Amino acid sequence: MKLVKDTDNKLNENKQVSDKDAEEAFKTILTWMGEDPNREGLLETPKRVVKAFKEYFKGYKEDPNKILDKTFGDVEGYDDMVVQKNISVQSHCEHHMAPIIGKAHVAYIPKERVVGLSKLARVVEVFSKRLQTQERLTMQIANTLMESLDAKGVAVTIDSTHQCMTMRGIKKEQATTVTNYYLGQFKEDLSFQNRYLRFISTTLKD
Repeated sequence: MKLVKDTDNKLNENKQVSDKDAEEAFKTILTWMGEDPNREGLLETPKRVVKAFKEYFKGYKEDPNKILDKTFGDVEGYDDMVVQKNISVQSHCEHHMAPIIGKAHVAYIPKERVVGLSKLARVVEVFSKRLQTQERLTMQIANTLMESLDAKGVAVTIDSTHQCMTMRGIKKEQATTVTNYYLGQFKEDLSFQNRYLRFISTTLKD
């Protein structure tokens, strides 16, 4: 299996696409749409779209585990859950590349050390800035926090709107999707899970 992964990495390294290549691809798409990429209003559009895509999908170039490298032990034995609510999520679905807009709620139970609060939001950000399904996004955040922090338990909830079904297709503008993923004590002990859900329940109702 390791040899396959190494081979895949080498293939990816050999398939670097330049900004210019990407801009030409967007010119082709503009033409396919029925537009003229050479008209004044669109001359800079491919360059702008490439710049925007670098921001939308910057998560591919970031390692979420490194974000969690630095932890703190001077918390006087704190061992209850840490809950961070209302972390904004802006992602794109991998099926239509349409925006996913919503909020994430994250909780973990530390063993001996805690992580800086901003790092929780940054892990959400890294995985959000990739093509995603909401189910996988929820699991990736939870698994990374559990493994990197060696936590006693992790809970992640995402509540979001998918523009692939609000702006196209079935066009249900009010539909939202909620996903949950529990690990460790949150999965094994319903009292932890219920406390967590009570903490975030007012947010989900709003």
